[in-house]
Amino acid sequence: LVTAVQRVLSGRRFITATLAERLAGAMAGDSPVHSHETLSNRELQVLQLIASGKTIKEISSDLALSEKTVATYRSRISEKMGLSSNVDLTRYAIQNGLVS
Repeated sequence: LVTAVQRVLSGRRFITATLAERLAGAMAGDSPVHSHETLSNRELQVLQLIASGKTIKEISSDLALSEKTVATYRSRISEKMGLSSNVDLTRYAIQNGLVS
């Protein structure tokens, strides 16, 4: 944790070894990386709740977060995945088995 904080404070990025391996494999053509695999655990959780039809207000209540924080997560998810609407996010989640 200390290393991660130091890197971020110095203006660099920090990624886990697992994510680095996935990205290297994807660049080498080993296996495709799905968009949702780049999300943090919390971002994935928010994506699943959005895809299940919950509103930002309901998600904030369920996760004990402010609505602004949930909106920020949703914005990051959209940016990382290149999907702009909740409909697109929901379709992606269903197609990839992230929700039933």
